Amino acid sequence: MSSLSSLTSGCCCSVGWSSSSLFVQLGIFSNGRAGFRVCSKRKFSQKRFPRACLSSSDPLLVKAARGDPVSRPPAWMMRQAGRYMAVYRKLAEKYPSFRERSETTDLIVEISLQPWNAFHPDGVIIFSDILTPLPAFGVPFDIEEVKGPVIQSPICSEEGLKTLHPIDLEKLHFVGDSLRILRQEVGDKAAVLGFVGAPWTVATYIVEGGTTRTYTTIKSMCHTAPHVLRALLSHLTQAISDYIIYQIYSGAQCIQIFDSWGGQLPPDMWELWSKPYIEEIVGAVRRKYPQIPLVLYINGNGGLLERMKGTGVDVIGLDWTVDMADGRTRLGNDISIQGNVDPAYLFSPLHALTEEVKRVVRCAGQRGHILNLGHGVLVGTPEEAVAHFFDVARSLKYDTNYQDRVEASKLVV
Repeated sequence: MSSLSSLTSGCCCSVGWSSSSLFVQLGIFSNGRAGFRVCSKRKFSQKRFPRACLSSSDPLLVKAARGDPVSRPPAWMMRQAGRYMAVYRKLAEKYPSFRERSETTDLIVEISLQPWNAFHPDGVIIFSDILTPLPAFGVPFDIEEVKGPVIQSPICSEEGLKTLHPIDLEKLHFVGDSLRILRQEVGDKAAVLGFVGAPWTVATYIVEGGTTRTYTTIKSMCHTAPHVLRALLSHLTQAISDYIIYQIYSGAQCIQIFDSWGGQLPPDMWELWSKPYIEEIVGAVRRKYPQIPLVLYINGNGGLLERMKGTGVDVIGLDWTVDMADGRTRLGNDISIQGNVDPAYLFSPLHALTEEVKRVVRCAGQRGHILNLGHGVLVGTPEEAVAHFFDVARSLKYDTNYQDRVEASKLVV
């Protein structure tokens, strides 16, 4: 295994409404279209947005997502709120139900702000789950301590589709209320992030009845009942599009789309069963909110990067199995990227973590990079390491005299 120094030197880069009433409120008509022009894709990320959409007061993370020049890479962590934090574990003892914690406004806000108060990341993501909206469109679920999410009536047939209905956003009022409060609490000091699951990923839970390691039922459906799967994915696409628009209307300044299990599909199958639905979501959101950056993350995305870019999102999240320099080369400079420090580095000596953060930032280049992990924070991660990650990120300064070069300034070690 190469040493950190050789890895670094080897990098060629340097451093509450119902759905229908919401449509009336937002001016979206029954065909799902709104009177907004779609921003065109051009060379450099900041040109993807009309000038009227841009603001010098936007948070650093939003600027980086758009590809605007920034002084340093903004940083946040997937799963930055959660069980590795002692303050979260203490709260979870008092409120042992995950759904209560993620569906009660006061608790959502408190948990979302725990890493903000401790580490001051550049992004504050709402504490929620990709399955949270399911009951709002007809799919009840439970979360069991050992098994995780459980859906008692999986949808595998035309009969199962009859339980679905348009998303009722009144049932998700706690999401909107929480986002509004988070915007007030954070102000302009960080970006408030919303998120959703991609249709394919959400469908895996609905079809399989919960978590799976093989995905055999839903993969078989691609061939045995493709019309049922297409109908389910189409319904999810509409519901998720409405849900994103609701989150943005409520205060989210950037949205991450988690196609967490898209990497379980062969690339040609992902093209058929995931990409078109993500493209549809991107188009729907663009028509209403062209200025809001959209991030796409897939776990195990090394074989999908170019295809992910084709969805039209603004930022591609890289997992830690993709070398950042390779990812930048493959994706080019006309799209922003996010990631991708291996979460296991947070268990390493702090000096090793420092060097890895600097290497990733150097390889990403000085424009269009959001520093993050390549996956979520692991249970048991030392809080000291998380704090150090953000301290290092804040200490990095882009050298405006030399393109694609990053230098450290008074690193906190």
